[in-house]
Amino acid sequence: MSEYHIPVLLEESVEGLEIEPSGTYVDLTFGGGGHSARILSALGPAGRLFAFDQDREAARNAFDDPRFTFIESNFRFMRGALRLHGVRQVDGVLADLGVSSRHFDSVERGFSFRGDAPLDMRMNRRASFSAAELINGYSNAELTRVFRDWGELETPYKIANCIERARSAAPIATTGQLVEAVAPCTPRKEETRFLSRLFQAVRIEVNHEMEALKMALEQSLKVLAPGGRLSVISYHSLEDRLVKNFMRSGNFEGRVEKDFFGRAVTPFEAVTRKAIVPSPQEVERNPRSRSAKLRVARKRSGETD
Repeated sequence: MSEYHIPVLLEESVEGLEIEPSGTYVDLTFGGGGHSARILSALGPAGRLFAFDQDREAARNAFDDPRFTFIESNFRFMRGALRLHGVRQVDGVLADLGVSSRHFDSVERGFSFRGDAPLDMRMNRRASFSAAELINGYSNAELTRVFRDWGELETPYKIANCIERARSAAPIATTGQLVEAVAPCTPRKEETRFLSRLFQAVRIEVNHEMEALKMALEQSLKVLAPGGRLSVISYHSLEDRLVKNFMRSGNFEGRVEKDFFGRAVTPFEAVTRKAIVPSPQEVERNPRSRSAKLRVARKRSGETD
């Protein structure tokens, strides 16, 4: 398991679910199975856990346990997949939105700018659209949008121009060629931060991550039973903003509706008033946890699908 992914904020995220031993729970991001294993350890014989992952390699980590069901699917399809298994309501949903250590360390997957590999970045390797198609096929305006919206990079149009010049000479086929293409606009003192955000932006667009997250959050509200818990670990401001706004207001703009008497009408009650972050000891053990933020909310008892 540790070779695949070190679970982040393991105890805090599972404790946030306040697990009922006979309850039904969902792990939206199975990966190496760390969070799922901890949930199973808290369930009794009647408990059930459904775990999602679109990466076929994650299925190798599935548990031989009658309480456990692995679903090879993007978590955006959670509600429909659960209904196929006869489940309409669950007691808790957990999501760890981080890219697994295995993906970063498997150079051939193309998620990292360290090393040279095919420009891929597909979480689901059966998908046809890869980072190479994006970098070589998107217009200048589309590239600018990706770098601005998903990387929050300064002067995204300059980055798009660098890529357009490079690909006009020859297609950009590898991670190394992409790094070389943007070299003229890479700030030397912040090279690692710049490339991290650049690769993040491309990965998010290739895998439609923000769209999938919105769909998963909306479906979580629908499948959670009244009083059910939603526990989400995010790793960058784009994700955290969506999660925070949704838990606060039930929408992604953070717009809180009010009733006739001026009282806030929201589907969730915050369990964590502020985001929980890893301890210094956890960051020392697992440096990749340093940007993690955990938020937990409880579905209000009056809320039904």
